[in-house]
Amino acid sequence: MAIVFIPAQLQDLTGGLAQVELDASSLREVIARLEERFPGTKDRLCDDDELSPALQVSVDHVMTRRLRAEVDPDSEVH
Repeated sequence: MAIVFIPAQLQDLTGGLAQVELDASSLREVIARLEERFPGTKDRLCDDDELSPALQVSVDHVMTRRLRAEVDPDSEVH
């Protein structure tokens, strides 16, 4: 499962967890899984159905804003 690192600004939603493991194949699925486990996450990360303009995400050390970005089982998402 992919390891997702949770920024300090979201840790109030995760009960203080700094990272979680999720089964997801895209950044969109990562956000959906986070929302399932920690309601309110999607509202902080997205505007409508896109990543918030103020954010970028690193998937395996590649910066992206695309929710279609591929996430592998051994990926690290920051």
